[in-house]
Amino acid sequence: MEQSLVFSFFLIFTGAAVLASAALYTRQPLLVAYIALGAILGPYCLSLVSDTRLLSDISEIGIIFLLFLLGLDMQPSHLIHMLKKATLVAVLSSIAFAVIGYGTGLAFGYTQTESLIIGVAVMFSSTIIGIKLLPTTVLHHKHTGELVVGLLLLQDVIAIMVLLALYSGSAGDTSLLTYLKTLAALPVLVVAAFWIVKYAILPLLQRFDRFHEYIFLLAIGWCLGLAEAAQFAGLSAEIGAFVAGVALATSPISQYIAESLKPLRDFFLILFFFSIGASFNLALVDEIALPALALAALILLLKPVIFRFLLMRISESRQLAWEVGFRLGQISEFSLLIAYLAAGNALIGDEASHVIQATAILTFLVSSYIVIFNYPSPIAVSDRLRRD
Repeated sequence: MEQSLVFSFFLIFTGAAVLASAALYTRQPLLVAYIALGAILGPYCLSLVSDTRLLSDISEIGIIFLLFLLGLDMQPSHLIHMLKKATLVAVLSSIAFAVIGYGTGLAFGYTQTESLIIGVAVMFSSTIIGIKLLPTTVLHHKHTGELVVGLLLLQDVIAIMVLLALYSGSAGDTSLLTYLKTLAALPVLVVAAFWIVKYAILPLLQRFDRFHEYIFLLAIGWCLGLAEAAQFAGLSAEIGAFVAGVALATSPISQYIAESLKPLRDFFLILFFFSIGASFNLALVDEIALPALALAALILLLKPVIFRFLLMRISESRQLAWEVGFRLGQISEFSLLIAYLAAGNALIGDEASHVIQATAILTFLVSSYIVIFNYPSPIAVSDRLRRD
């Protein structure tokens, strides 16, 4: 029986409130509650919320808003400097992680193609986990935040190229022209965004700055509009949202916009984590438990070590290198998208797809525990480490 979206939202947010209360009392990360709730209510357990694809599409808006808010706090000059410094680390670390995933896939008997997809999927770290567990002061005003954001953005660019290859493969179009079009689209999008902000958005904000509802509406329209433009150009909606934020960052009103959109972002992120738990097929646990546990253990152990080694080679301190490594010591929401798309194109089987999904869930959870017990974060378990 089909359920209404309102009833699904009732189950999700009432259940999330109950489990989140229990998580706070037991000093657990809230995202654990959201993922667990998805697994319980989803189609592979109680089946109370069955339309997980719709919820997943809706929850993607949370990632878009997260990148938009991040861009609002990034001055363009700082961003350029940060990306220059992080490029070598991002490229070398991605290659190392791909080798780890590929070797693990082969070791557990998956095909060459499946092992390659597994390797590609574990190259990236989670934008949501990495940014959400950074205190605002660290994210915007400290070098640690700059490095984390720079590495995540560069990984996102690599992920976009991977997703483009998968989309092209599904459409039967693997021409060089497709890739060149995408590479050319980014600078065009950036220039257009800054031009529109200068000659349209900022004049409107200055003229009607007394109307807070209008500012809120214009900010959302600008964010989602550029996200759609980026997707149309072959990029990702997340990249478009980030560019939209950066283009507005030089305006004094950017901080007001950032604060007003945070509750909306959190609403959609709850749906994102719920959809992760709900989309996982619990019937495959026996088949994928061993490879998923092995791959997750390797990622959790080796990602911090590799990041620490590479960051120290560009003259970062040992302490900062370890912190960045642990904050990025998981795989990404892009990994889930790669798994879904590759399975849909019959490049990998359901078992290999669920190995990636299980690895993502395990690394999300364990990495979050490591960060909140050892580094400053908004949801740290001790008052000494809790920073908003």
